[in-house]
Amino acid sequence: MKLGFRDGILYDDKRPNWDADGPRPISWSLWYPAVEEARESDTPERSWFQKAAVARNAPIRPGATPYPLVLLSHGTGGSAAGLEWLARRLVYRGFAALGVNHHGNTGSEPYRPEGFACLWERAPDLSHMLDHSRDWLGDLSGHIDLSRVFAAGFSAGAYSVMLLLGAIAQFSQFEPSRLKPDGPRGPREFPDLADHIPTLLRTSAVFCDSWSRMSRSYRDERVKAALVCAPGRSVLGFSEESLKAVDSPTLILVGDADRAAPAEQCSSWLHARLKHSTLKIFGGGLGHYVFLPEGTGLGLAFAAELFTDPAGIERAAIHAEIADLSAALFQAIGIGAMA
Repeated sequence: MKLGFRDGILYDDKRPNWDADGPRPISWSLWYPAVEEARESDTPERSWFQKAAVARNAPIRPGATPYPLVLLSHGTGGSAAGLEWLARRLVYRGFAALGVNHHGNTGSEPYRPEGFACLWERAPDLSHMLDHSRDWLGDLSGHIDLSRVFAAGFSAGAYSVMLLLGAIAQFSQFEPSRLKPDGPRGPREFPDLADHIPTLLRTSAVFCDSWSRMSRSYRDERVKAALVCAPGRSVLGFSEESLKAVDSPTLILVGDADRAAPAEQCSSWLHARLKHSTLKIFGGGLGHYVFLPEGTGLGLAFAAELFTDPAGIERAAIHAEIADLSAALFQAIGIGAMA
């Protein structure tokens, strides 16, 4: 099967960007089955990530029924490209996959403390894509089934996905009042995040407005089930009452040697509070970043720790298993929705 790819940018007029000088940008990437005669070519830009060749803007391969859609939410400071490995494997299993870059919290633009502190702004990015599907579907309309929508997220993306399922935040992970005296003051990508929050609360109207929306519900009933990969400590900020009310099937995956988001502190905690979740802990010493793509020479040169797994572990094989597990969940739910 040929791998089709399109990308673009939408703007959410209901939310300003962090500079308050325009609407919030939502850059998106779409992977889908392309017609057999489409010509695939490698992505020209240099990247830390290995990526498959794609048929850019190719016509979609007609299916017996429209392809279900999986929304993708990247990890802290990442980008949609960081979930390309999952997107293309889902395409090969009969889905289309749509990822976005979360403004201020993505490596596709300069990091912003606002984007790292206000993780609840990520879920509306994905809902906006569904609300404005006509703006990106184009000639793909009728070939992608917006009545069978699922979601998948890694790390902070797992937080985004849980918001879509109905989790409600009580607090932000790195707000100063929540910190332990000698604990971290921010994530790996923004280690002094907590030090920015008091200033932003005094000086930024956009930040204050977002902060006031922390505990809103961002549930999107169009999302029928979710894959949650290596959820971080940010999920501990969800109210337990809201988690117990989540009724969508959820598959939680994590490595047994995840030091950034230890399974017993994060994934197991979340699993115990969800009615319809399945938890799988991968053995073999797998860490947090097994949910990233395989690295290129450039990636290995600059951040080998992101792409190095224990001896005997083949990251591509783990990725294939993840795709199989998630596709099985989504297909089972999708078939039920069509019945």
